[in-house]
Amino acid sequence: MAIKITDECINCGACEPECPNNAIYEGAVDWKMSEGTELTGMIVTKTGLSIDADAPQKPLSDDIYYIVTDKCTECEGFHEEPQCAAVCPVDCCVPDDNHVETSEELLAKKNFLHSSS
Repeated sequence: MAIKITDECINCGACEPECPNNAIYEGAVDWKMSEGTELTGMIVTKTGLSIDADAPQKPLSDDIYYIVTDKCTECEGFHEEPQCAAVCPVDCCVPDDNHVETSEELLAKKNFLHSSS
């Protein structure tokens, strides 16, 4: 299951540097699949999004930090627990019930994002 940031976010930014996949972005900031990953060129994500990994994508939120589901592995394969949730001072990094994934699926996503690691 991916993590999401709720609207209780205070925009402190504590979560962003903790993400091993660079899946967390400040509100109104464009994102790229290639940032923090080994992806390049045209790719198809687990959710079926077909994009150029190097092309900027529109922000998912204009107001608060957000997590790109296709890049979130809940830190599986990196840490014991999601680091964004561990450092969030207001506990607004929570499981996203709309994107439930098993440990095996999260590890497969990690391997997709970091093919040589």
